[in-house]
Amino acid sequence: MTSAGAWADKQLGYKFSDPELLRRALTHKSRSSVNNERLEFLGDAVLDLVISAELHHAFPDADEGYLSRLRSRLVRGETLAGVATELGVGDIVELGSGESRSGGHQRRSILADALEALYGAIYLDGGFDAVRDVILEQFAGRLRELPDDDELKDPKTLLQEALQSRGFELPQYTVTRKSGPPHKRRFEVRCVVDEFNIETEGKGSSRRKAEQRAAEAVLRQIDTGDRHAS
Repeated sequence: MTSAGAWADKQLGYKFSDPELLRRALTHKSRSSVNNERLEFLGDAVLDLVISAELHHAFPDADEGYLSRLRSRLVRGETLAGVATELGVGDIVELGSGESRSGGHQRRSILADALEALYGAIYLDGGFDAVRDVILEQFAGRLRELPDDDELKDPKTLLQEALQSRGFELPQYTVTRKSGPPHKRRFEVRCVVDEFNIETEGKGSSRRKAEQRAAEAVLRQIDTGDRHAS
């Protein structure tokens, strides 16, 4: 596993004392029964703790909800896959032949899982301080560029807060149409806000996505009305 060891030295900035831990962290279940699933489980918890502690320190006045949204933004699969891609995890992870032929080296879920497994392996190999240093180095840019709270909230939450701040009732969401086969379902949802006399529609591949788009359309109308009123 010399090439993997050299990769870890360069890309992770960490030298493994136990090469077997590194080998296992980079072995997908399609390749071997001795794989990275257990290390991924451990690494997921380690990552949550490191990021939670860093956010708690960096935002001393933030409430639990904002901290939770920030953490979710940082540890979600999409973010982890992005970090893994930057590190070149896809070039070094070991896959079974079928998974490899089907593009597994670029699959986001595989990359994210392997990254978490690497964190679990570093924790076992070098302890908490070692894995904390690696994680914070890799997430440094993302930690500096975190959005404010409103950017983290989804349109339904923002609409609910906008209405509640005015003492208004919550919006009413109704599914008006479902179409397509079960594996490719489409939803159409109506959102009604009586106090503003606004009715919008949203479409999406799930009810939630359709509701979010309908709420977003309401927010645009409310924002336009507020600007005109001022």
